[in-house]
Amino acid sequence: MSKKWQITVPGSTANLGPGFDSIGLGLSLYLSLTVSLQDKWEIIHLSSGLPKTFNLEDHLIYKIATATAARFNMQMPPCRIEMESELPFARGLGSSAAAIVAGIEVANLACNLNLSVQDKCNISSQIEGHPDNATASVLGGLTISAMDENGVVDTIHITDLDSSFVVFIPEVELKTSEARGVLPETFDRQYSVLGSANANMLAAALVAKDYARIGRYMEADLFHEPFRAQLIPQYDAIVNAAKANGAFGTALSGAGPTMISMIPSNIGSQFVRTMDELFPLHKIILTKVAPTGVNVTEIPIVSK
Repeated sequence: MSKKWQITVPGSTANLGPGFDSIGLGLSLYLSLTVSLQDKWEIIHLSSGLPKTFNLEDHLIYKIATATAARFNMQMPPCRIEMESELPFARGLGSSAAAIVAGIEVANLACNLNLSVQDKCNISSQIEGHPDNATASVLGGLTISAMDENGVVDTIHITDLDSSFVVFIPEVELKTSEARGVLPETFDRQYSVLGSANANMLAAALVAKDYARIGRYMEADLFHEPFRAQLIPQYDAIVNAAKANGAFGTALSGAGPTMISMIPSNIGSQFVRTMDELFPLHKIILTKVAPTGVNVTEIPIVSK
């Protein structure tokens, strides 16, 4: 019997300041795939932000789906995939992690792998190299994670943050490899102790839902933002303007160049209007925490 599925995967922000490579947050901005089995591979991009031409063998979802099937000694059957995305590429909103999670799910469905949620977190995090964006796309909500030397992910998962988020998306792209290239190889001990303390306080404040402290420690990173700020359009101006207009705190979204502010939900519309006036060269989007992670709906196929 032929089958057809709708797969939705939330995008994500990572780090929230000092939670480097370990804190992720699913956002209500989505990658959506309609998948059906057929005789040959076909991937169709429906969104204007997705490339019109590409080589199938280089497509991330194709590569991840075939690699995931092979991991379990299965042959990936050809699929037709229609793809839409609200996630701009190379902007720090987890577009690659969402595609990885989607590719794993395509293989899971097409090959009947019966992967558990833990399997999906492990595989996606191993491919990404760290668990922040990957676990947020698998689970939704807020994730605080660690991955051991065997690639096994341990996650604290929080779903009820009572706040909204605003993303500031510039026109420029920033590849993660470039953003990592400006980071120091080493830190001295006292600097590292303070950086780790700030990360610990951010995680504790998130668990306690102490929003004033969350905002304070979002802006207290020492491990990456001081070095990446030079690559980010209007970094200081956005941090200062957001704070002056009621944000709890502002940080880079992942490696950037997008920035993200955490705000009280009741100021959302006015906050966005003000930021639009101040930063007309940025695309500014009000969003919420994604309540769930990757989701699959089977679509009935009507026989003619």
